[in-house]
Amino acid sequence: MKRSTLAGAVAALFCLGFATTLLAAEKRVTAVKPAQKCLNDLRAFDNQMEKDGYWLGGSGYGYGYGYGYGLGYGVGIQNVRQGYELRTLVASANILARQGKQQSCEDVLAATRNMYNVYVASMRSGKVPPADLQGWRQMQIAAAKAVTSMNTSFRSDELLGTDVRSPQNEALGSVEDLVMGPTSDKIAYLVIARGGIFGIDEKHVPVPWEAFKISPNGKLLVLDTNKSVMETAPRVTKNQFATPGQFDQEGQKVDAYWKAHLSN
Repeated sequence: MKRSTLAGAVAALFCLGFATTLLAAEKRVTAVKPAQKCLNDLRAFDNQMEKDGYWLGGSGYGYGYGYGYGLGYGVGIQNVRQGYELRTLVASANILARQGKQQSCEDVLAATRNMYNVYVASMRSGKVPPADLQGWRQMQIAAAKAVTSMNTSFRSDELLGTDVRSPQNEALGSVEDLVMGPTSDKIAYLVIARGGIFGIDEKHVPVPWEAFKISPNGKLLVLDTNKSVMETAPRVTKNQFATPGQFDQEGQKVDAYWKAHLSN
């Protein structure tokens, strides 16, 4: 498939997805059954890209090799563009899967795999070595310190999108938002986005700020828990932590949960 044809198909897909979402909201139609096989194939493909060491998107917001991780690797403009196109195609396949369109999803995923193979071949021909992301994470986790023990300030753009890992290097999600206390100028909670693919269908879990450790370069947050605890934790909507006037009450529920479930 030529790039222009593929780009047109993707654009049409996004229009269809947006229109379908609006129609569902207006008519409150029952959601269709997702194409589970293609969703599983997407997750497997996403995991394989990271294992290969040429796609360091973490929770799905990267654009290719070494981008945003501070690993000391450069990335050419052409590779950034290929990374962007790959991310767009995977997101498109995910939308199709959520609409129950198994074959269409697999077709887009097949085109994505072909593009990814070209991307990897380009990196290898340029003699770019695969990155040891697992080794890098282990070092960052080992050196992480409690955020409350560090005499430093954090900007929102430094924290948003940051990968969150357990001490055992288990992926727990990424930072979606910061919640400030209503009577202070300090961070009260980080909202962790987890699940989903490339930011789609994520669940949002608030965690007290003081529960985190952070790596020396600020590229990784560590939370002493596991996926099972994250799965049963209190959730919030993407754009609202608490109903108006209920911050203290709902914050107490979140605090009580994490006090009972954090390892330390």
